[in-house]
Amino acid sequence: MTDFSMALNEDQVTLRDWVHGFAADVLRPNAHEWDEREETPWPIIEEAAKLGIYSVDFLLNAVSDPTGLSFPLALEELAWGDAGLCMAIMGSSLAVAGIMANGTRDQQMEWIPQCYGAPGDLKLAAFAVTEPDAGSDVSSLRTRAIYDAATDEWVLNGTKTWITNGGIANLHVVVASVDPELGARGQASFVIPEGTPGIAQGQKFSKMGIRASHTAEVVLTDCRVPGRCLLGGKEALDERLARARSGQRSSSQAAMATFESTRPGVGAQAVGIARAAYEYALEYAKGRKQFGRAIVENQAIAFKLADMRTRLDAARLLVWRASWMAATHVPFTGGEGSMSKLFAGEAAVHITEEAIQILGGYGYVREYPVERWHRDAKIYTIFEGTSEIQRLVIARSITGMRIK
Repeated sequence: MTDFSMALNEDQVTLRDWVHGFAADVLRPNAHEWDEREETPWPIIEEAAKLGIYSVDFLLNAVSDPTGLSFPLALEELAWGDAGLCMAIMGSSLAVAGIMANGTRDQQMEWIPQCYGAPGDLKLAAFAVTEPDAGSDVSSLRTRAIYDAATDEWVLNGTKTWITNGGIANLHVVVASVDPELGARGQASFVIPEGTPGIAQGQKFSKMGIRASHTAEVVLTDCRVPGRCLLGGKEALDERLARARSGQRSSSQAAMATFESTRPGVGAQAVGIARAAYEYALEYAKGRKQFGRAIVENQAIAFKLADMRTRLDAARLLVWRASWMAATHVPFTGGEGSMSKLFAGEAAVHITEEAIQILGGYGYVREYPVERWHRDAKIYTIFEGTSEIQRLVIARSITGMRIK
């Protein structure tokens, strides 16, 4: 086990400052434009790729930090620059997480590099779980995967929704049911490579926030993939299904194995948005004068800022704790991963709303960034598990009971 220290080491400080420079020089100046355009920001992703931020090496180096802190540090800085652009850059990492959580070593080596490509030849990846009738309840997925033994192929049919990079990705990781009677225990993950017939983009969504990130439906119609595209392999799947049918408990579910590993990172992005809003509101309050003095000298404003900073720091500490626990294999006995995502997401919504209040009318217009940060913040209480689902996870963890 790695001892935990609140002091960042030299490598972590260097990483944080490097990513912050990119966020300040590239993301911040372009955030408003791409929010308005609601398009995939290919030039921004290309810049990230040239610097090495959009790459396999960056992701794997960040997540391999034995303290667990490098990745949330980087995510906080990117989201501080802009959450939509951050998601456009980091969206492919969701598919990587799915491959890492469920794939064999050979599959990881084969598929993960294809999630990024290289500067001048960019690739995108997508992780597809949610369906029109299966959001928080991932046990009720209707997308089916049926094995064709004659050709050693899996045939997938169904519709996924709210998918980051959905339909435009070069590689999709899709969670499908192979045995509906087993619910979540009867699900598996499949890689759908570029050029596979039977996969198409459905509706593209116009969103309230993170609008530089592409979100759409993915439609699967008799989509055939080779047997090797089943993450983990058929032998392991058959053994897992047999255990489930015999009533044995399973420690691995295709969708949840991914979400468990990504929730602290989602919380880190929320912290970045909250920090951006807090810093902006603080500077505004120092410079804005009403009734002959800076508004920060009024208790009503100063106390808001004090509460904003307190929530911000508490959210970051919860994210760091969960990230450290995950990296050092300390069990989440109290739902600590969900705590970090829950608190950080709700803190971001509160802090960005308070920033708007401090700016008054200026906070409500699009010429100032705080209204965009507030729109961006809201999704962090919804995606990768709503706040209600996080509370359910925590409640089950602390009570040991099947709370419904």
